[in-house]
Amino acid sequence: MRSRLLTPSAWAVVMFLHIPLALIVLYAFSAEDKSYVFPPPALTTRWFGVAWERDDVWAAIRLSFEVAAWSTAAALVLGTLAAGALARARFFGRDAISLLFILPIALPGVITGIALRSAFHTMEIPFSFWTIVIGHATFCVVVVFNNAVARLRRLNPNLIEASMDLGADGFQTLRYIVMPQLGSALLAGALLAFALSFDEVIVTTFTAGQQTTLPIWMLQELIRPRQRPVTNVVAVVIIGLTFVPILLAYTLTRADEPAHR
Repeated sequence: MRSRLLTPSAWAVVMFLHIPLALIVLYAFSAEDKSYVFPPPALTTRWFGVAWERDDVWAAIRLSFEVAAWSTAAALVLGTLAAGALARARFFGRDAISLLFILPIALPGVITGIALRSAFHTMEIPFSFWTIVIGHATFCVVVVFNNAVARLRRLNPNLIEASMDLGADGFQTLRYIVMPQLGSALLAGALLAFALSFDEVIVTTFTAGQQTTLPIWMLQELIRPRQRPVTNVVAVVIIGLTFVPILLAYTLTRADEPAHR
């Protein structure tokens, strides 16, 4: 009975998650320009041309890409260093520090956004491109940290000891032993961090000031009925841009599992 119920239940969950995405793709081709009508009265590709010619769309995409790139770079550095410090060391308060690293992604985004906005206001830091980067880096670090610390804990310490016994210094051991083992985990973490940052909206709302990232642009356009088809087209672009790094990260993490080697 359980086996007969599990398969349809799994498919029901998959449909629940992905039917809304399919509807977004469908409405991106709808000829109706004011409301969501199902089924669409006709199909057209003209909204893709309209979106392509919108300078504000390209400006928002460019800003989101730059923010995601800088946030991912910061997360790679901070997350890797934190993972290296916490993976094998034993000291008082290690578990508390690990919890503090994971907390930003566990908390609701609105709490993180309010906390960051209050901190920037207290320190009299004007809202700008860099406040968005800092806000996104707080949760991007968690993704990189989790991937890196898991990989470091699986790393055989005998490899490091053998490298040192053979005369390698610390830098050589890091370069030839640790980093090859850690590389795919860092790449997977970076891809996930980039995808999370690119389409993040809640924390961005509290830290952006006058900056308009792509998700914020979409929220602003949704209140204009005749702009909904263009918004759907941009949503399809976001789905494509975020799907690729998530798929690559999934492939990398699956390939590193013992059962897939």
